[in-house]
Amino acid sequence: MKMTSRIEMDEDNDNRGSMWDLDQKLDQPMDEEAGRLRNMYKEKKSSALLLLRLAFQSLGVVYGDLGTSPLYVFYNTFPGKIEDPEDVVGALSLIIYSLTLIPLLKYVFVVCKANDNGQGGTFALYSLLCRHAKIKTIPNQHRTDEELTTYSRSTFHEQSFAAKTKRWLERHVSRKNALLILVLVGTCMVIGDGILTPAISVLSAAGGIKVDHPSMSNGVVVVVAVVILVGLFSLQHYGTDKVSWLFAPIVLVWFLVIGGIGIYNIWKYDSSVLKAFSPVYIYRYFRRGGKDGWTSLGGIMLSITGTEALFADLSHFPVAAVQLAFTVVVFPCLLLAYSGQAAYLMSNRDHVVDAFYRSIPDSIYWPVFIIATAAAIVASQATITATFSIIKQALALGCFPRVKVVHTSKKFLGQIYVPDINWILMILCIAVTAGFKNQNQIGNAYGTAVVIVMLVTTLLMTLIMILVWRCHWILVLLFTGLSLVVECTYFSAVLFKVDQGGWVPLVIAAAFLLIMYVWHYGTLKRYEFEMHSKVSMAWILGLGPSLGLVRVPGIGLVYTELASGVPHIFSHFITNLPAIHSVVVFVCVKYLPVYTVPEEERFLVKRIGPKNFHMFRCVARYGYKDLHKKDDEFEKKLFDSLFLFVRLESMMEGCSDSDEYSLYGQQTERSREGLLNNNGNGNTITSYADTTISSVDSIVPVKSPMQGSMTVRSSEHVSSQTETDELEFLNSCRDAGVVHILGNTVVRARRESRFYKKIAIDYVYAFLRKICREHSVIFNVPHESLLNVGQVFYV
Repeated sequence: MKMTSRIEMDEDNDNRGSMWDLDQKLDQPMDEEAGRLRNMYKEKKSSALLLLRLAFQSLGVVYGDLGTSPLYVFYNTFPGKIEDPEDVVGALSLIIYSLTLIPLLKYVFVVCKANDNGQGGTFALYSLLCRHAKIKTIPNQHRTDEELTTYSRSTFHEQSFAAKTKRWLERHVSRKNALLILVLVGTCMVIGDGILTPAISVLSAAGGIKVDHPSMSNGVVVVVAVVILVGLFSLQHYGTDKVSWLFAPIVLVWFLVIGGIGIYNIWKYDSSVLKAFSPVYIYRYFRRGGKDGWTSLGGIMLSITGTEALFADLSHFPVAAVQLAFTVVVFPCLLLAYSGQAAYLMSNRDHVVDAFYRSIPDSIYWPVFIIATAAAIVASQATITATFSIIKQALALGCFPRVKVVHTSKKFLGQIYVPDINWILMILCIAVTAGFKNQNQIGNAYGTAVVIVMLVTTLLMTLIMILVWRCHWILVLLFTGLSLVVECTYFSAVLFKVDQGGWVPLVIAAAFLLIMYVWHYGTLKRYEFEMHSKVSMAWILGLGPSLGLVRVPGIGLVYTELASGVPHIFSHFITNLPAIHSVVVFVCVKYLPVYTVPEEERFLVKRIGPKNFHMFRCVARYGYKDLHKKDDEFEKKLFDSLFLFVRLESMMEGCSDSDEYSLYGQQTERSREGLLNNNGNGNTITSYADTTISSVDSIVPVKSPMQGSMTVRSSEHVSSQTETDELEFLNSCRDAGVVHILGNTVVRARRESRFYKKIAIDYVYAFLRKICREHSVIFNVPHESLLNVGQVFYV
């Protein structure tokens, strides 16, 4: 953003400069106001064109799922025969107002503005809340984390409603856990969407074959759908970058086609369906239908499926582009499509099973079938990708077992592929498709998942409006009340269909929720154990410079989850081995509740103990969108940060042996430029550490100008010599070899623990740790440089 504004400013200055040169050459007065207006017009025109281009691209990523709903809504609303034509008008009226209240008013114009620096979805809302209140269940926050440029937060007035809400949330651990469970429930339902969207979209699109060939059995349609699904999931490892340019044109053509068919059907069959814009017909629909009319809301709700994906897939597009695409293309085309189908059904009530395909004019049937299949694949692709992203976010928050995450695009950081999850989704998706063989039952399951995600978003948005936006309580009450009235109405309707397929997402969500919560619980208990058993600084100082052992050449990187203090693994290591490396660096990889951590702010470095101990701590910080990749650059960046720390520390003559970081914050560019010259061996240092030193030992008293200058020169000479010696020592140790020391811990429940805790820790968590990826694989540690330290934790 900053770079863009600088470029625009430079271009503006160049334009003014060229105009000024022209004015000087012609020796004529220039109309500055006209020139300024002309430049403003050009800028507005270019920004408007960019907005239109982004709005066009957002169609393929954001609106594929919402756009394919006309394939199956009326069939799921009326699974039997339509008794009264007025029911069609009432159902259409419900669809119109559902699309207006939920996607248009709630999501496009309210929820989309609650993004975390452009990131959307359940975890983005949770990250915003974690920055404005101390609700994160793993207490690994540090004050230096709040100094990140991406860590935006605000302060509260002590007596404000926001401050009272914040204190209420922070007061009890049970409230933090309840909020986390709420977020995990929403996440699990999104995963359920990733299974059900491909199933219902592809099966509905493939059902068009049977319309043209009535004698074909339903099993053939299912086989065609399964083949398409297998192909779709098998191609996921290539990523969407190479074919994503096709998505937007396909979805745009799809919207224009269904809108055009809608206009044709309204004109040909019954234009009186347009009276459905009057909400009176909703009242008549419920009065006439009774309980059956109420339960049919489960089918009506499918018209707004994909709305949550609209928010989750926000990362690559500005909010204005998403709003423009919805209001100009998506919303009017969907209204025309549903109105056209309703007009057709008014005259053909027996065709409700295949209402979409039967309403297509015969001359364009097969082209529309091909476009519908392509649109269903695009919709499925977007949902699968969103599922990968949300798994990655859960992984970053310590709520999901370690799985392999692969970047599929060099241009877009958000495009990832998770192999294990991909095959699990494929198996479950095929099982749902082949097991039900019926759009109606899949639709019931789909509706259950969608409405629960919407309820979770509403509750999180209530806290966002209070803590982040500081809205007046009347506005909060109005938004929450209206949203809950609509969504709880739908939720009560889908409860009637739990036994008709609605149990599927509940079972899937329960399984994933158990996995995620047990993994998070085990991770939290491990962290608490390490915090309570960490080694005191007095014990380290008592060992002396050699730590009571033989110091062998080389550097030992000790990986730990602690961002402060010396971990228990270190004392366990030196108790069992008679030697330790000449330089010891405790490495902590920590994920923060921010979407990304800039590379130049990635590392924090501090010294542990006096200089002759040669012990350091390095904290590598990542956001939930960042990926700690398998690359060789991580070790290089770590050592560059370490060298930069030594140079800065020697300049300040400071040494800290407390648990506070001695290297944090931001340093001025002038100081940084002076330090990034070389590392003593002619190698350029490119450091990613923060560069402000805070140390009480760095103050040099100055009694007189002359004495002060002499003191500074002498201090500079001594510190320069010390710095050179230590840098040479570090380089020689690195050349001698780097050993990665990882803890191979086994977590057990205590003997007196309750039975459910023993089951969770000793069986479920132990099984998940056994099948998940090892730390050595994630950190890309070579086997010949790996040293595992085994120990048992009782929690």
